[in-house]
Amino acid sequence: MNVNKPLESLNVFRFNGIQMRTFHITWFTFFVCFFGWFGLAPLMPAIRADLGLTKPQVGNTIIAAVSATIFARLLVGKLCDTWGPRKTYTALLVLGSLPVMLVGLAHDYTTFLLFRLAIGTIGASFVITQFHTSMMFAPKIKGTANAVAGGWGNLGGGITQVAMPLIMAAIVGLGYTKPEAWRLAMVVPGVMMLIMAFVYYRFTKDTPNGNYGDSSVELEKGGYSANKGEKIIFGKAISDVRVWALALAYGCCFGMEITFDGVAALYFFDNFKMEETQAGFWAMLFGGMNIFARALGGIVADKVGNKYGMRGKGILLASMLLLEGLGVILFAQAGSLPMAIASMLAFALFLKMSNGGTYAIVPFVNPKAVGMISGIVGAGGNVGGMLMGFLFKSQSISYSQAFLYIGCIVAVVGVLLFLVNFGKAVVIEPTEAELQTA
Repeated sequence: MNVNKPLESLNVFRFNGIQMRTFHITWFTFFVCFFGWFGLAPLMPAIRADLGLTKPQVGNTIIAAVSATIFARLLVGKLCDTWGPRKTYTALLVLGSLPVMLVGLAHDYTTFLLFRLAIGTIGASFVITQFHTSMMFAPKIKGTANAVAGGWGNLGGGITQVAMPLIMAAIVGLGYTKPEAWRLAMVVPGVMMLIMAFVYYRFTKDTPNGNYGDSSVELEKGGYSANKGEKIIFGKAISDVRVWALALAYGCCFGMEITFDGVAALYFFDNFKMEETQAGFWAMLFGGMNIFARALGGIVADKVGNKYGMRGKGILLASMLLLEGLGVILFAQAGSLPMAIASMLAFALFLKMSNGGTYAIVPFVNPKAVGMISGIVGAGGNVGGMLMGFLFKSQSISYSQAFLYIGCIVAVVGVLLFLVNFGKAVVIEPTEAELQTA
């Protein structure tokens, strides 16, 4: 085996070699980023009481948490293609840790909203994780590797639902009030992000063969780092209907995931009259599905792709989205806690498998613009989350009604996706004539 080439298999129990070391560091870094990104969500009952937030104001903070990520993901996708994932992730971790640690300085709605908006940029970490994993693994295993890395990283969105209320409770046990405790609790994920910034810069490489800037790595990048070539490839990427179909699909699966991460604890807290730690536990079950469900989606997509090609992967993705939508509809109409939990786990399975299935297709749409397309599709997930957030801020729409509307939309998108052919050929490289005329 050539140690400087992408791996053709994924053994998650291996830690040696730059490919597997990078794999484990990148998924765990994404896990830590989720702590910073959604650490406030399970603390919202205490924050709402402390700052006197109304339902529309809570809804605005949910929207803010995902909207800044849209632009951050587009920028980060381009930086991965040009600057490299190692430096890009390090910079994002350092800059993103600041609003996480300083959000405790907010003592009114406006300031809290601005901090929540700044914290939202951390969500761009996903694009770097998927890009970096794609660089480390061969085509036949990219879908599985991306899904496992993304799923284990997303698991942070579930663990934080339990961990942050426990951290806050421990601080209260030391004699602090709840308004003081939630502020101090947010220092923890910020410090974790700074630690991972050092680890990422010190122990990963951009590619199996080295870092961007090395002559050998420039050859791996395909020689299109010049602005002319980049613009042509970007133009071809954004004119491909498959890119926008994937962005729409990701808006329905990952968009729903981050929306649910943001409202789940509040939903259980209000609807079933429980403490923050109890509500956080049930919300954690949703995120906990990531330990296997997103990976399962990538594994199944790779197997389907090996047998039926990209067209088969597209049909699989459409099917999972349809089932996700139907599951959300059931959840919206659940009248008891057991039914709510059962239907939540059902739609969570198909949602997270859809996440993995989407990024089992992304690296193959245009291999010369993986970062760009990862950024566009990733941003699509946050656009979906932002639009869903508007439903949860409405005074006239209950949370249950919002889930019902979302379920119907996701099911319709799933049906429409059956019409998209992800297996069609596309010219991905700029021709000599295009380079000369650009």
